[in-house]
Amino acid sequence: MTFELTKEYLEHIQLAIEERDETTLRADMAELYPADISSILYELEPDRAHYLLNLLDQQVGADILANLDPAVRLDLLETFSSAELAPLINEMDSDDAVDILNEQPIRIREEVIALLEDREQARFILDLLHYDEDVAGGLMQKELVKINVNLTVNACIEEIRDQTEDVEKVYSVYVVDDADVLLGLVSLKRIVLARRNAKIADIYTRDILFVETYRPVEEVAEIMQRYDLDAIPVVNVQGRLLGQITIDDVVDVITEQADEDIQAISGLSGEVEEDDNIWARSRVQLPWLVAGAVGSLLAATVINGFQSQLSKIAALAAFIPIIGSTGGNVGIQTASLIVQSLADTSGLSTTLSQRLLRAFLVAIINGLVVGLMAGTYTFLIGEPRLFWVVGLSLLAVVMLASFMGTITPLLLNRIGINPAVASGPFITTANDLIGIGVYFTIAELLLAEV
Repeated sequence: MTFELTKEYLEHIQLAIEERDETTLRADMAELYPADISSILYELEPDRAHYLLNLLDQQVGADILANLDPAVRLDLLETFSSAELAPLINEMDSDDAVDILNEQPIRIREEVIALLEDREQARFILDLLHYDEDVAGGLMQKELVKINVNLTVNACIEEIRDQTEDVEKVYSVYVVDDADVLLGLVSLKRIVLARRNAKIADIYTRDILFVETYRPVEEVAEIMQRYDLDAIPVVNVQGRLLGQITIDDVVDVITEQADEDIQAISGLSGEVEEDDNIWARSRVQLPWLVAGAVGSLLAATVINGFQSQLSKIAALAAFIPIIGSTGGNVGIQTASLIVQSLADTSGLSTTLSQRLLRAFLVAIINGLVVGLMAGTYTFLIGEPRLFWVVGLSLLAVVMLASFMGTITPLLLNRIGINPAVASGPFITTANDLIGIGVYFTIAELLLAEV
């Protein structure tokens, strides 16, 4: 049955915490999954969340802490001493442990590492702290199963038994030489089916995918998505096996990238959460709102320059909204498709001329349909003289918006700027400005004798 956090249940937990009713809290938490307990922690004050987390089994507490939202976790860990944090770090995979320790002050980080009972874990953490978080080395975990190529299957099984004590999930069994250089991998199925005296050298797979420690995490995520991998080994420049990156960490990277793109497309200049304070939310929304307001003021200036046309034919003003909204919608739609194609490099590459030709043909079809529909509406409201003005303006606006939606992300990508930022208010505002200018220019040309 799916857990649902209700107001009544939350009040029950808070009361038990206030009364320090450990028996009730332990019994209640024993019935919940770690993800369910996390939803409760999000609703508690840091000191109360601290008390509840300390009542849990250390492995459960470590799993919860590793998957908490970083902002919430940062506040929560301010209530922890180094001695309280160390046992939880001791139970984590090395990559999760490093992520958490990187969020802490240097003094806390060093104290926790010194207090770790598992010295191998401490060594793993020290190794990983050298890597930036945006490269494969910073994403990998040191826990894995590796065997020497010279072993027999029987010896390999014993080695796997010894190593899996510290490995939560066995995705692959990697094969290395005496210098720990990665040679390939062998599946558990082949090990089980092979004769006990068979050599690993005779049954392992040599053709495998791997990444170097310096590879960007985006590239790692793309490789694992494309080839449907549960894990991928990480090597140094000499080819020595250093660790592995698992699918759960890649999902986090993909999710983070998607969130960033959505926020960029929405016109947010930084990370923001629904429950952030008022200033934080305003700070990330305001830059693009100001830019949009400036664009709208420029559009108003353009409209003001055609006051003589508006004074003669007031009905022209009625079609300004459809000109602006159509251009904005087309621009965002086109840019979104371009950004998506840039992110997916698994298919055949498309040249600029091919992209522009495709956008041009689509724009003609869409522009003719929308223009004809709007032009027909001018007859229905008794303004037949605006048929060609509105129809041609919408056709021109759709074509220009398609061009901008295509070329802007490509140019930004060429100069090394995230193309997702081009799909938000920037394109909408630019299309408003251009669209209104085109609309009144066509009106002035076609209605010159009016």
